[in-house]
Amino acid sequence: MITIRLKKTGTKNRKQWRIVVMDSRRGRGGSLLEEIGFFNPHTEPPKIQVNQESYAEWTRRGAQPSVVVRSLVKQAKS
Repeated sequence: MITIRLKKTGTKNRKQWRIVVMDSRRGRGGSLLEEIGFFNPHTEPPKIQVNQESYAEWTRRGAQPSVVVRSLVKQAKS
């Protein structure tokens, strides 16, 4: 099953997250199919960037976004 979820990057105490499309059987740091955005919680306001076209295409293909990714995409639209 294909999922859209977060992949942790950054350094200790300065974590950032990439929004990626992966096989659900892979670990958090495993190989990915496509990177479609990022989330940086350390800026004011937190920076969220999502490629809406890629997100829509992957969900049309049946990829399941995680709960957190779904809320981040909703925030990025507004």
